[in-house]
Order: sequence, then C-alpha cells, then structure tokens
Amino acid sequence: MLVNREIVTFSIGKPKTVVYEESKEMVTGICKDQIAEAFLTKDGFNGDGVADLRFHGGPDRAVCIYPFEHYAQWEDEFERPLPRSTFGENLTVMNMVERDVYVGDIYQVGEAVIQVTQGRVPCSTINKRTGLPLIMKRMIDTGYTGYLCRVIKEGLVKSDSSITLIEQHPDQISIAYCNEIYFRGQKDVDAMKRIVAIEPLAEEWRKSLQKRIDKWETVKG
Repeated sequence: MLVNREIVTFSIGKPKTVVYEESKEMVTGICKDQIAEAFLTKDGFNGDGVADLRFHGGPDRAVCIYPFEHYAQWEDEFERPLPRSTFGENLTVMNMVERDVYVGDIYQVGEAVIQVTQGRVPCSTINKRTGLPLIMKRMIDTGYTGYLCRVIKEGLVKSDSSITLIEQHPDQISIAYCNEIYFRGQKDVDAMKRIVAIEPLAEEWRKSLQKRIDKWETVKG
C-alpha cells in the first residue's frame, strides 16, 4: 500500500530562556522556529540544539519527529489551539504515527537518510511550555510521544522534502509497542528482551531496559 508521508512543519532552534507560569524561567531548546531548509549532520540539524544533554541530543537522538495527527487530539482534549512544533520536534509529519513506525526503520528525508532509534520520553518542559500540567502524563498514557532518529547519511532537508521508507526493520517492533513496555511493562522481561535485541535501538534505551531485566532476573534467581 502506498503511504503518502509528508512534512507538515520543519523547525529548529537553539536553547533560549523561556518564561513560564508568568514569572519563572527555564533554559530550553523546545521553542523552535519554522524554516525552509537546513543541513542535517550526524549530530542534528545545523542551527538546532538542546539544553540538557543528559536526556536530549547525541547521535542516537539527532532528529525528533512528532506525528501531526496527534495535534487534533490534544487541541480537542485540552480545548485550546497549540502552536506549531509544540513538542520541540524538528519534523512534524503526516502518516507516520507510532503504531506504524518500527525501531530500526530507515527513511530518506530530502538528501539525508535517518533511522528510528527510540520513542521520545516526554519531560515536564512540555507542561511548562504549554501551560498544561497534564499533557506530559497524557502523552505517556496514550503513547503519543513521537520518536527519535540517528543520521545514517548527512544531507540537506527542506520543508517540502519527501519522506520515503527505504528499509523496514524485519523485527517490526513498533514505537507504540516499545512505549507500552517502557512506561507500563517494567515487569515484562520477555518483552524487554525483545526490544533490547533490536540492534539499531538507542544505547540509552538499551541500558535502561537491560538494567530492569537484570533486576528482575536477580530477584527470580
């Protein structure tokens, strides 16, 4: 079946000081600006950046993608419009929701080639940025987190670049499945082992899940 994947919004931005709750401040890279084009390197888009390198950025998390379809749900649920790139994503995309995207899938975007590595782990910055204290929890509840990618081939990406699936990973373990196990299946050792066995999985997720596996196997042993 032919899937018409497309970029709805293309955004980048360096970390900046943002005011939230009227008078509090934080330094964050979540507020990005729409652009026409940018060169994608192994470390991310030129002109893009993150504030907290412990949880964001790096080669396994060079590109952040969020499905456009979820915006309608959040706007309906929270009864307010959301700005473009609300979740700090670089690419807001159509027809690439979490249940249809597998860890290890490889896509061509413009001149660049990227590979899906993990689900995005939402943080409280999203609550602060939107002024919606429940949205991070709801993203986790629904699994509507978006996902992250590494860069296999560097190249220029434009706002109207096409997105093409080059190679679907044979294990076919979706981001939606990984999210379910990561957030709610902490005792499902067999499922965690399935995910850890995916070679292209981001190293941080592998370490986190392996730590849980080791914990439960020690308890059982």
